[in-house]
Amino acid sequence: MREAAELSGDFWWTEPPSPTELARHFTLGEATQVTLGTRIDLGLNRAMTMPLPKRHVIFDNQLQRPIASPKGIPLPLQESRRDTDLDLAAEAALFASPIPMTGERRTTTLRERWSWYIYYVGNSGLGPFKFALAAWLNLLHRAGWDPELGRGSSCSDGACHLHMFGAERSTHSIVLITNAISFGLQAAVFLILGSMADYGSWRPHIVTIATVIGWGACFGWLGVMSPPRWRIGTILYVGGIMAYHVALTFWTAAFLALARDHPEMQDNEKRLASGEISKVEFEHCDMLARNNLAHVSFALCSAGELVVLAVLCAIILAIARGDPESNTRALSIVCAYAAGVWIFYEQHRPGQQLPPGTTYLTAGFRQVYHTLKQFHRLKQTFLYLVAYFFLGECLNATDFDTLTLNYLLLDGIGAQVIGICVSWLVQQRWLLRTKAMLLINGFFILLITIWGCIGITQPIGFKNTWEFWLYQGFYGVFVSPFRAVSQAMISEVVPRGKEFLFFSLFAIVSQTSVVGFAVARAIIDRSGNTNLAFTFLLALGSVAMIILSRVDVEQSHYECRKYLEDEAVHVYHLRHGQVHEVAEKLAARDGVGLCSIRGDTFVV
Repeated sequence: MREAAELSGDFWWTEPPSPTELARHFTLGEATQVTLGTRIDLGLNRAMTMPLPKRHVIFDNQLQRPIASPKGIPLPLQESRRDTDLDLAAEAALFASPIPMTGERRTTTLRERWSWYIYYVGNSGLGPFKFALAAWLNLLHRAGWDPELGRGSSCSDGACHLHMFGAERSTHSIVLITNAISFGLQAAVFLILGSMADYGSWRPHIVTIATVIGWGACFGWLGVMSPPRWRIGTILYVGGIMAYHVALTFWTAAFLALARDHPEMQDNEKRLASGEISKVEFEHCDMLARNNLAHVSFALCSAGELVVLAVLCAIILAIARGDPESNTRALSIVCAYAAGVWIFYEQHRPGQQLPPGTTYLTAGFRQVYHTLKQFHRLKQTFLYLVAYFFLGECLNATDFDTLTLNYLLLDGIGAQVIGICVSWLVQQRWLLRTKAMLLINGFFILLITIWGCIGITQPIGFKNTWEFWLYQGFYGVFVSPFRAVSQAMISEVVPRGKEFLFFSLFAIVSQTSVVGFAVARAIIDRSGNTNLAFTFLLALGSVAMIILSRVDVEQSHYECRKYLEDEAVHVYHLRHGQVHEVAEKLAARDGVGLCSIRGDTFVV
């Protein structure tokens, strides 16, 4: 029994292992006599660097059972492959990554968690995203001319032209081209930084630098108040929006490590190791920890926005007098004020070691190549990526522009606070999984599109003022949790240790939300009926819900584990035995396993 051999992850036994032999290599809750053809519950530390006898009886590491007799005759399955796959998926969900790591594990502190919450209040996008856009459009309108009257004239409520990108263009065209350039730059930045951020422990610097750039862009608006400086305003707008999205994406990706390193989670890992809780319990606990951070952060952001907006309204009322120059000065000061709320604090957590013979830059490109090459291994991850894209298209095209409905803005944000808090309380009370919560949010999104479809032939359907008040309240309470839950769902289907790369990919997808707008606008232009566009959005949302319902989170855990093992072998050049050895050491160091919640409550 002491001779070692390994073949493609299968284990070879010369005879049925005894409880004593099993206990020598595995952590078993209760040893029982094992015979060929029966399932063996190997527990957390299954088959890592176990000595493997050479002959005859094959023990399958995935099925967790012997699959052939001493004469090579296949043994009958005692249970379905689906059940055993789910058992393996449960263990793989939070199992230590087989990829070598660098750095020391940290414990999430109260100060760190609260600084993470509050940071999003400042980086809610009010400055670099919303008001900077309004300030930039105001500058373009003041600097442009009426194409019918020629240069030197002032733009009216109709068309407005400027000379940019080598030709005379409408301000609408300038905005579209600028946003396209901005998106291209952001995609490149996300791919480069996202692929590099998973290595080492330097990733907090990304958010710090992006914050400083966004801060500078916001304060830069204090010096851009006259029409001749509209080109500088364009640079500030592009720089600010890029910094906002980069900071937001990498800030969001950090919540997985914050949840894993939460003192409650570390205590549950010890309870798991001692047998006080099960792997299924720990898995629920981890899921709720991530959802707690996501819900609380978005709820506090919405509450913080109310305070920020109150000050913004005071600034606008004190400065803006209705004339273009006063409006420009007010918007510039508003952008600068919004930047002053940004707060940042984060510990440097462990990351992956660089593969042999690589630098951060080359390792990043190598990781992107490996991910694309192994696309087929992460079917559930990319299935959710498609559902996330379609559902986001439906939601974004359905949402109304609150900048033009200022009297509804405070009502909507107040409803968001209530909705996100209720969503978390419901999930915590009934221990609903992230996918179930997302399906519930998707259902309410479809209800909005159905209401819009009613307006095709009826006098209701977003045609009356009271409906917009109702919409804002309904959206805030029932739909706004989508942002928190969808981010938590991403964390369910990405490989462990690859969070920053995959959150970057999802960020790129979320910023391509032009299909819904384009098709909806085309339908409206051709038919002349605004409500007819809701039929397309209803169909798009329905397809997204069908795809989302097909996402198998447990299977995704298994796929992510196999993806990491493949990278460990082909990128880090580890042998199969070394892959298990690295994972075993990390599991022993970090106490990583699978478990759930036993009445544990994660509070702010």
